Amino acid sequence: MPDSEQSSSPAASEAPPFRVGNGLDFHRLIEEPDRPLMIGGVEIPGVLALQGHSDADVLLHALADAMLGAMGLGDIGEFFPDTDPRYKNMDSRDIINFVHSEVKQSGYKIANVDLTLIGERPKFTPHKAEIRRSLAALLAIPLDCVGCKATTTEKMGALGRSEGVGCLAAVLLTRNSGG
Repeated sequence: MPDSEQSSSPAASEAPPFRVGNGLDFHRLIEEPDRPLMIGGVEIPGVLALQGHSDADVLLHALADAMLGAMGLGDIGEFFPDTDPRYKNMDSRDIINFVHSEVKQSGYKIANVDLTLIGERPKFTPHKAEIRRSLAALLAIPLDCVGCKATTTEKMGALGRSEGVGCLAAVLLTRNSGG
């Protein structure tokens, strides 16, 4: 963990009962048949992929940033810089596992997450149920605590031209009461 701007966690009795975080991520969409398109830990079939240093799972990156933000710990770039060759093609589920561990060590648990995928293609609606199941399992939370939506920009801007995919993420953390 970076030394700058980090403070020790307050005692459990002083910690707020809830923490809210949001995250936002974008990755360029490319046609790369040999690179899988990963969204929420699920491989979406086809020739499209997202460009990035890791596996570029835009949903998991936004979620990790939301979780880190809720804890006041910065962003994933501080923990997994894209200049570090150790993280080349990294599975973003490993990022989530690390961040989730930080959340638990701080005395919190995930109450719910809500995610919005933004892009014209590929169509995410056919994959939303599988993505929700993947996230529920990854975060060890009930399925009804995982919201996942998809929208377009009505063909406006770079995402509307299918140049990339974005994701908005929100997370609610609650203080863990011993479990």
